[in-house]
Amino acid sequence: MNWRKIGKAILFPHIAIMLILLPIATVCLVYALVFLGSHSPVSIASYVIAFYTLLTWCFRIPNLIVFFKTFKRENKYAKLWQEDAHLRMNVSLYGTLLFNTAYALLQLGMGFWHRSFWFCSLAAYYIFLAVMRFFLVRHTRKHLPGDQMLQELRKYRICGIVFLVMNLALALIIFFMVYWNRTFHHHEITTITMAAYTFTAFTLAIVNMVKYRKYNSPVYSAAKAISLTAACVSMLTLENTMLTTFGNGTMSLAGRRIFLGVSGGAIAVFIIVLAIYMIVQGTKKIKIMETTKETLK
Repeated sequence: MNWRKIGKAILFPHIAIMLILLPIATVCLVYALVFLGSHSPVSIASYVIAFYTLLTWCFRIPNLIVFFKTFKRENKYAKLWQEDAHLRMNVSLYGTLLFNTAYALLQLGMGFWHRSFWFCSLAAYYIFLAVMRFFLVRHTRKHLPGDQMLQELRKYRICGIVFLVMNLALALIIFFMVYWNRTFHHHEITTITMAAYTFTAFTLAIVNMVKYRKYNSPVYSAAKAISLTAACVSMLTLENTMLTTFGNGTMSLAGRRIFLGVSGGAIAVFIIVLAIYMIVQGTKKIKIMETTKETLK
């Protein structure tokens, strides 16, 4: 009996087996955590399967890194995606536009159905995001960055103005959270998943905000400012959800209101500062370009 081959087959199973194990382990683990106790034989078996699946994928990490690097270097579509910032921006704007529009309509429908200002304020916030992204995607699908700089600056400034108006909807959301104690109720696993997604989105928003400055495109900068703002508000709603899910009565209502009020106020101030910066910078650069054009005439 060749123990080396057996050990290799166990620790490095075929990729098809790993792909089959991944959803099975996930479903079993979630079912065990949600519906079964930690001492149940089924739960213990689920933990073992999940641990084994994670272990095999960890052993494959070096090979996966090499595979994705090779794929990115040799595949023509991957190379096009990597090199074409205009394509990435359009895909991002179209995707987020569809999501914002669908979610805004959902919240608006719930607001009318339940006659709730809470859902209507959420709908207004996502409608503002959708309007700004629609406004930008109309430009990016026709022009490359920097081709129509004056138009880009005007759109950049208009987005700053919309941010100021949007802050009214955000103020309503914060008011409902703080004064009326409105929140979202989710299961612990759902909340943890939301936290992972929100922190990832927030990190990517910051990275992209810095990364896309090199293109010297006000429209690109405005799009990434929208993503950063949306991520900040998602952090606020996540904070509210986590206080509800994991609070277990450890924080008083007054403490909760102070916590959410300070966080919400900081985010509202950040959006106002960002909006004023965009309006001032856009106006200043527009005046410079218009003055230069008049001088050249």
